[in-house]
This record gives sequence, C-alpha cells and structure tokens, in this order.
Amino acid sequence: MSADLPAGFETVRAALLDDAALVRAVAGGRRRGTQPRWRRVELRYVDLKAGRHLQVTSYDATQAHTANHAVGPDGAAALDALLAEPFATWHVDTAEHTHQLRVTKRGEALVHTTSRTAPVAVARDHDREKQRLLPPGDPIFAALGLAGGDGRIKPSRMAKYRQVEEFLRLLDATVTEARAGGHLRRPTAEDPLRVVDLGCGNAYLTFAAQRFLGEVRGLPVAVTGVDVKQQSREHNSAVATGLGLDATFVVGTIADAVLEQEPEVVLALHACDTATDEALARAVGWRASVVLAAPCCHHDIAAQLRRADTPAPYGELTRHGILRERLADTLTDGLRASLLRQEGYRVDVVQFVESQHTPRNTMLRAVRTGAVPDGVRDEYDGLVGAWGLEPRLATLLGP
Repeated sequence: MSADLPAGFETVRAALLDDAALVRAVAGGRRRGTQPRWRRVELRYVDLKAGRHLQVTSYDATQAHTANHAVGPDGAAALDALLAEPFATWHVDTAEHTHQLRVTKRGEALVHTTSRTAPVAVARDHDREKQRLLPPGDPIFAALGLAGGDGRIKPSRMAKYRQVEEFLRLLDATVTEARAGGHLRRPTAEDPLRVVDLGCGNAYLTFAAQRFLGEVRGLPVAVTGVDVKQQSREHNSAVATGLGLDATFVVGTIADAVLEQEPEVVLALHACDTATDEALARAVGWRASVVLAAPCCHHDIAAQLRRADTPAPYGELTRHGILRERLADTLTDGLRASLLRQEGYRVDVVQFVESQHTPRNTMLRAVRTGAVPDGVRDEYDGLVGAWGLEPRLATLLGP
C-alpha cells in the first residue's frame, strides 16, 4: 500500500512503541542523495533490573554500538531520532504482524503488513548468550564437529562458531533489507528461496544459512553448495541427509559449476584471489538479488602494482612491501565494489569478523536494485587508468 511518508511512518512508529508486542525491528539502506548516521540499526525491548528498556544496536562500518533507553519519554525520543534518519527500509516483526516499509525514489512510503498464522513469543532477556542466532546446541554444530555431545562448542572451534554467527548476522540483515526494499521476492514452499555457496568446502556456512533462514526465519529455502572436491560433496551430502536438511552439493569450479536453477542469493566466503572475482561474475550473470562475498588474498592486483609505475604522488604507498600489499587489498575490493555498482547493485564493504579471529575480515554485501549511481563509471575509469590496472572481475564481466 502506497502512502505519504508521515502516514507510513506512523504505522511503523506505533508498532515500535508497543513494548508488549515488538519482537525485533531492523532499519537499513539509504534514500537517494542521503547518508544515515548508521549503516543499520536493530531494535528490541529488554527487561533490566531498572525496568523495561528499548535496546538499540547501531552498526557503523566496523562495529556495533548498543544503548538502552527506558520505556517512556526517553525511549520515544530515541525512537523518533532513528525514524528521522534517512533509512530506505524498515522491517518490524511483532507478535502477530510483520510490517515492511520502503521509501521510494519519489519520497513515498510503500507499506506492506502481513498477519502471522499464530502469535510468536517475545523474548526480552538481556542475556546476550541467549541472543545467539543459532544456539550452540543446534544439531548442525555437533554434526560439523564444532560442538561436543554435551551441546557445547569446543574451545578449539570457538573462532569458527563466532565466524558463523557474524556471517548469519550479515546474511539476516541483508536478506531483510532486500525483502523490505522489494528487491527479493517472497519465497513459497513450491518455489523456495534459492541460495548457492560457491567454494563451500566443509559447508559450515552452507548449513548455517539453510538452518537459519529455514528454521529461525521460517523462509522456504533450498541451498546448494559447490566445491571442486568429490570428497566434499559426498561428506556434505551425508551430513545433509543425517540432519534432514534441503541442501544439495555439486562438484565443479566456481567459474564452471552447473546449477539446475539460477540462484537468488550467492555466497562466496574466503574464495582465494581471483576466485572471488569468478564468484562475483557468476552472481552478476545470474542477476542474483543478494551477494555476500568475503575475499581471501589479493595476489592479482598486488602483482600488477609491482610491475607498474606508481603515479605521483603515491610513491611512498608502494615503496614498502607491507604497505603495497595492504594497498592492493584496498584497491581490489574498491574496484570490485565499483564494478558491482555499475551492474546495478547497492554495495557495502564491511567488517566480517574481528581481526583476532581471522586476518581476512572484509565482506562485500550487495543487493541488486537496478540503479547505477551517477559518475561511478568515470570514477572507476580514472582509478584504473591512474594506476594502470586491469581487474580480473572487469575482464570476466566483459565490455
């Protein structure tokens, strides 16, 4: 339903102020020509010793910031400040309804409200351990060797568990934003959401994505994992069968793997060097609605920097090997983001996990909107021209 902005936001505001019914709310994206203070915010109510509070978790480019506001004037003021931010979408889950609001290019509000078939429980516990997207006792963690028979994550596997949790938070936020913005269709049991994990390996994130989207978020979903090793396919297929999950696995390279249907969500976590470019090129070719890619290694651009003359006045950035390698990382992912924008994707480059868990902690989050920003091609041409670079992704995408 289309409405003017004040009327649209009044529906959202009323749901957000209902501390008895609000389950969770997420705001994200940005309206044309604007930049919110935060990349994304999440809201829920928690019960503290001092009483019920509105808990707001705000995400910038690198970390999360949490603040609690007492229900009443303090909470209402904090909420109104967030509603004044130029977010493009709001997704609000209550015990009995789901409200989705998207601000159009014309400045109108598109509001879609659905009723739940049955009310859901509202959790207000402040214990952060209970806020895990997938609890340690979930059967997939025991099946994958991350947890023991007691349902506890093994100390040696805690870093991997944290990686899974952070991945799911990014996946959840991105899928929620894409659905609220009308860029991802509503899946059905007959036509589930199609997700592919390119270079899935032991399929930790493949299974986590299927379990979370299917069981926690209640979306009909079919997941496919792609890996070059037949052994991985056999092992992962056996795990899927044992868990009763709708996940299939195929053998093939990222560039050449054949899928029965084109996916809507493409994952590529820690595909080495230009394998990430191959994954991004496949996603563009499939016109995937959502792409999450965490690069690993950037040898291609690094080698080009070593061979090329450094443009003035940036000699000090390439004189020292360690700085040149870091510059290669930044240039590679910056150019990838630019190329995706030229293909009609809204792109964020964010921190994946904290650096103490893995040095490869950058993720490209992309949602296909069809809009190409003004001047993005000129900026790209100027950057590659100045440094004399030929990004692999540009070659794969063609003219």
